[in-house]
Amino acid sequence: MKKLLFIVFLVNFFVATGQQEEKKVTVNFNDLSLLEALQVIESATDYHFYYVEEWLGDKRISGTYTQVPLKTVLDEIFNKTVINYYLLEDNEVVLVRNNVIYDNLPQGFFGREIKETEQIVQKTKRKINPSFYVDQKSSRKTETIRIGREDKNNPKNSFTLSGLVTNMRTGRPIANLAIVVPGTDVGTQTNKDGFYQIELPQGQNIIETSSVGIQDSKKRVIIYNDGELDFELDESLELLDEVILEGKVSKNVTETITGAEKIDVEESKNIPLVLGERDVFKVATTLPGIATAGEGSAGFNVRGGKTDQNLILVDDAVIYSPQHFFGIFSALNPFAIEDVTIYKGSIPAEYGGRLSSVFDIQLKDANTKKFSGEASIGPVTGNVLLDIPVIKDKSGLLVGGRGAYANYILKSLDDEALKDSQASFYDANLKYTHRFNENNKLSANAYISRDDFSITSDSLYVYNNRLLSLKWDHTFNDKNKGSLILANSQYKFNIEFDGGANNNFDLGFSIDETEAKLKMNHAFNDKYQIDYGVSSKLYVIDPGSIDPLDDQSIVTPFAIPKERALESAAFIAGKLDFTDKFSIDAGLRFSVYNALGEGQQRVFEEGRPRSEATVINTLDFEKNEVIETYGGPEARVSARYLIRPDLSIKASFNNTFQYIHRLSNNTTVSPIDTWKLSDLNIEPQRANQYSLGLYKNFKDDIYELSVEGFYKTSENILDFKTGAQILLNETIEAEVLQGEGKAYGVEFLLKKNKGKFNGWLGYTYSRSFIKLDSQFPEEVVNNGEFFPSNFDKPHDISAVANYKFTKRFSLSANFVYQTGRPVTFPVGNFIFNGSETVVFSDRNRFRIPDFYRLDLGFNIEGNHKKKKLAHSFWTISIYNVLGRNNPFSVFFVTEDGEVKSLKSSIFSIPVPSITYNFKF
Repeated sequence: MKKLLFIVFLVNFFVATGQQEEKKVTVNFNDLSLLEALQVIESATDYHFYYVEEWLGDKRISGTYTQVPLKTVLDEIFNKTVINYYLLEDNEVVLVRNNVIYDNLPQGFFGREIKETEQIVQKTKRKINPSFYVDQKSSRKTETIRIGREDKNNPKNSFTLSGLVTNMRTGRPIANLAIVVPGTDVGTQTNKDGFYQIELPQGQNIIETSSVGIQDSKKRVIIYNDGELDFELDESLELLDEVILEGKVSKNVTETITGAEKIDVEESKNIPLVLGERDVFKVATTLPGIATAGEGSAGFNVRGGKTDQNLILVDDAVIYSPQHFFGIFSALNPFAIEDVTIYKGSIPAEYGGRLSSVFDIQLKDANTKKFSGEASIGPVTGNVLLDIPVIKDKSGLLVGGRGAYANYILKSLDDEALKDSQASFYDANLKYTHRFNENNKLSANAYISRDDFSITSDSLYVYNNRLLSLKWDHTFNDKNKGSLILANSQYKFNIEFDGGANNNFDLGFSIDETEAKLKMNHAFNDKYQIDYGVSSKLYVIDPGSIDPLDDQSIVTPFAIPKERALESAAFIAGKLDFTDKFSIDAGLRFSVYNALGEGQQRVFEEGRPRSEATVINTLDFEKNEVIETYGGPEARVSARYLIRPDLSIKASFNNTFQYIHRLSNNTTVSPIDTWKLSDLNIEPQRANQYSLGLYKNFKDDIYELSVEGFYKTSENILDFKTGAQILLNETIEAEVLQGEGKAYGVEFLLKKNKGKFNGWLGYTYSRSFIKLDSQFPEEVVNNGEFFPSNFDKPHDISAVANYKFTKRFSLSANFVYQTGRPVTFPVGNFIFNGSETVVFSDRNRFRIPDFYRLDLGFNIEGNHKKKKLAHSFWTISIYNVLGRNNPFSVFFVTEDGEVKSLKSSIFSIPVPSITYNFKF
């Protein structure tokens, strides 16, 4: 008892000492280190400091202090560090790292004491919440890390830990890594950029990390305040049969948004595709709700939408033509792709300008550790990607290039008509990343592609993509971060016609867009955060021009005036967990579109159909003068209810605007399709989509099952009058029709994620209709009733399977079945005034034959020795094993006075290929 009272006396003595009036100090710091600043204080005063020099870090100090208490100086120079201090008598100052030296001990520190003693101690206590922990000798192998600077005036009992997780070998961020505190419900996972944020109780916490292909880690974290902790994790060299923590991250069940798909880029190498070329877009079409109009056609139809209704982003820049050779190959280097997320249901509020979907493609950051690369050699294509460190652990350069060398195949054909043909492409990308510090990162990406093809000897078709993007990521504090993005995209094509006569020409088109975007994120805690921002995009379209190809050509130069428009938006979105079971992800986007001059707009006579004959006036607009304004609010709402931990139900609603239209009177997308901006006569497209789904996991997430239905209505969908001229038409608005659309369907997906046998089975029942009605008979199609769109395919089945015999040998199969797409057939003919006229059916009344295809592949990986020059991967595949003569299109010719139907196919025989990939 006497001993304890003596301790209490000492506590009161030190408290009283600390409350004595401090001496005033005068010091000046001019860009000094903390060590130099302390030495200046010691030389200017009679204070003396005790510290460990390595704690002081590299912070620089500047400032002048005149006759102020020492505490004022120390509070400022130690701000944003982990250093605390304690003033002793005799002008001595003890520095400590992270924690605080307390004047008194917390109540009950010695266990149960007599009541009187507790009352004495309580009278001397302030309202403080110190961090104490027990240094367990049995856990010496677990690294201990202290986070933050303890503040005795901070009443919080939990703090936010955030940071970046990267691959130790490559320096690239690790996405979807589980971070948990064992034995508790505290956990999170890294996002696509490798960032995480978790709320931890004050004091000691054991943190474990886990992800497939990454070695598990375990750390003891003693957290005193909000702070940051970065992880550098090594790759796992052994196949993990089971990951204990993975079951806690049943993302397909627990995430709130509907209709979101992620593609495993690395696993896509096992899917057999034409000519052995990896293609994330082809993999996407094996997922429910995503289809193409046919084999050899570019573009995607997502949930009954047109091909122009998909926003495809590559590092935040739009790519207008993401495929080579009419969709046979991807226009993106598969080795450069880090992450692919497809939003086809609940589209996040930050994205706008398209009705059906968003393909968000993120490229890899360069390896900042060491020089490395990947390459592949196939029958007609070659591919290489290099990682070049610039400043070790800080910056790196990613350089990639691909090319096709198919011309030798065409020249070796027996058909003389094809020997002079050519077909080639190339694409190249360059990405530089620089991490200045833990709070600032800069990324710059450049991409270019070119396709050349000439199936006849008189015409050369060339089309190009160009992308540029610059992104600055900044972390303001533990709760606020943001990104500033600048992006530019260009797509253009040229047709060079050289028929050997005097009508040779060069015809061209281009679209260019430039966007600035600011995205911000504020995290209130680990369960609630909001995203908000603004964006603005300038469109410039050159609708078309034609020039003589040489001096002998009699073609008259002609150009349609350029179109310009500004599309701006503001958005806010947040996720709120009302309970552990019920969660809502809601967002609001408000977009404004201004069609801009300079230019002319035609006014048509009311009560008559639009044509050149009904133009009654032409309005002239000066440069940047607003021609017309459209816009409005766009709601994005998705809700999830967890029926059980492995079973959930989700629902969503979206309404979207699209201000740009693709002009094409072909069933499939072609490189010479053009784009048109909304203006005085062409209104923007609008859509509302509703979806409802059920999601279930089985057997510790080995199996995933989802069933999701959708219903979509749309307005102002663009179509064309029969026989419309698209290219070089000054009055294109007189050739278009705008009508209503509707689509509905059910999507079924069953996936097996683990084991020797894995893959997925997808089935989609989907209908897509359009209605073109008008008060003018010549603008009415199919009696003004809904009829199937060009891409209406009710039944779509995809099966992707992989069987791993060993860690090196595996067999893959890919099966596709689709209902034949609608077509319009001639149903009769008659002779009028001596001329034969063909009578066609109602539009899209008939269908071409159903499509099905089976592909097989055998994959051979090199040995898994850690120390070797390169790791190889062979793919031997057969595309269209069954030799199915799937029709690409059906057309009609007249021979000997008789109309005959013919069909064309892209791949009508089995196509074998062998591709060698290696990684170094």
